[in-house]
Amino acid sequence: MKHQCLAWILALALCGILAAGCSPAAKKIDNEALEEEFKNAPEWVLTGHLKETTSAVGSAKIGKGGLQFARTEALATGRDELARQVSVKVETLVNNFAQQTGIGDDQMLDAFSKQVSRQITDETLAGSRQQDIWISPSADVYVLVVMDNEQIKTAVRRQMVSSYRQDDARWQEFKAKNGAEELDRELERAFGR
Repeated sequence: MKHQCLAWILALALCGILAAGCSPAAKKIDNEALEEEFKNAPEWVLTGHLKETTSAVGSAKIGKGGLQFARTEALATGRDELARQVSVKVETLVNNFAQQTGIGDDQMLDAFSKQVSRQITDETLAGSRQQDIWISPSADVYVLVVMDNEQIKTAVRRQMVSSYRQDDARWQEFKAKNGAEELDRELERAFGR
């Protein structure tokens, strides 16, 4: 009896899996429809960013909440992506810089990097703004969100110098190794002009 019941459960589960595979969601992507949908889209919609800037694209479907609700949702999605980008750049910059100047061991460096990255991301996202918007033929809103690289560089420099000053030994080593000049070079590499 138990084996028969188990066999029925397995058969029903297999039928469910097969039915899910045949559902509309499992359809192949229609390349012609995609080409038609995005034929008039700005380049930034397709690439997910604008060249030479710190930028990201967010999108949302226009629903019952209307255009403004969808725009706000798309803006939030774009800012989330910006936060990830800035966080990765800042952590890389801090790690490279701290290793070049010889400050801290790995564990201390990692904590320092994460702390500065979190502070910078929170601070700079407040300066992000919508630069452009595009609405697709199928009522999806795409928002281009940008941040000023100079603002990011200023915030990174301020946070890093402030963090170094909190530890007298690190601050002395930072000053002795011309840390400020090296930091400026790393900022230019990471965020350019």
